[in-house]
Amino acid sequence: MKIGILGSGQLGRMLAQVARQHDIQTVVFSPGTNTPAGQVADVEVSAAYDDLEAIRDFAKQVDVITYEFENVPLMSAMVADEVTPVHPNPRILAIARNRIREKSYMQDIGIPVAPFHPVNSLQDLELGLNNLGVPAVLKTAEEGYDGKGQVKITDRAEAKHAWQTIGQKPSVLEGWIEFEREISVLGARDQQGGFTSYGPIENDHANHILDVSLIPAGVNSDIADKAILSVKTVMEKLNLVGLICIEFFVTTDGRLIANEIAPRPHNSGHLTIEGHVTSQFEQQMRTIIGWPVGDATPIQPACGMANLLGDSWPLEAETQGPNWRDVLNDGSVKLHLYGKSEARPGRKMGHLTLVGNDKIAVQEKLLATRKRIKADG
Repeated sequence: MKIGILGSGQLGRMLAQVARQHDIQTVVFSPGTNTPAGQVADVEVSAAYDDLEAIRDFAKQVDVITYEFENVPLMSAMVADEVTPVHPNPRILAIARNRIREKSYMQDIGIPVAPFHPVNSLQDLELGLNNLGVPAVLKTAEEGYDGKGQVKITDRAEAKHAWQTIGQKPSVLEGWIEFEREISVLGARDQQGGFTSYGPIENDHANHILDVSLIPAGVNSDIADKAILSVKTVMEKLNLVGLICIEFFVTTDGRLIANEIAPRPHNSGHLTIEGHVTSQFEQQMRTIIGWPVGDATPIQPACGMANLLGDSWPLEAETQGPNWRDVLNDGSVKLHLYGKSEARPGRKMGHLTLVGNDKIAVQEKLLATRKRIKADG
């Protein structure tokens, strides 16, 4: 059995690590070399994502294909699917990689989303601001992540500047949501239709980048059930096999608003590696190769994850990395590094995970451990 992975970042790396534990080979495809996933995969194919002949050759080498990010060109995924099954199927990729199609689809199947207005010109943006009011958020329709490709508008007079800031690209204007917290739910669905989920997972962001994720989320059972049902509904209606994550806002007045779909493992799900009987990466592997979904039960009452960004790296340790011996003086905190040679601000270099009996204690220990990285450099 060989799994093909479109994309070669840290998500592909962790999938390849799980596959290797089960004696399953992996072949990764991306324009890069010595990539995080390529370092641990059996084969690393380096070619442009829009090189369709290279995509066909790659697909012939493997038994099944998945992706680790949604910005793979849709045509490439469709061409690969003509040769070898792609899971989740390219229909979800077509939806998830475009914010307008994503929001329209969820709205059509009854999942609440923020009010939105498609934008293809400055005039569209001005009309959208008149309809939705301010504040609002302008986001590029495609390829935005971790806060990239979006700008908050607090005054209608900022329209021209906002349109120029995002490069005058096809976009979507979203009405502002007053939210109490952000959560995510991961769902896994196997080839027999079996479904399981993690979550909800509570997420805190810093500078638009996920900072800390914790379970259990501080939401009531009604919100939790609605969020899980939304994920299950999307997967069943599209007959998806594999893993998806939906991010939600929980509003100050108790409503659940879907934000984004990711048809792949998710940053917030890294806590499942130590926190659950079956990690999100094992679920991805199991479902796409034909195994049933795994047990998603938490191992302990609480678990958490804290991202390690390049901002945290001590300057004097740029070439060798932090002194992990001093940082990890508590053996219960687990370290995951992504094999990236250069630490840059905002770049995800790794993460920490921890399980325990109390969510607050887990969060405090994770943050204290991360703080020592710079101090003990």
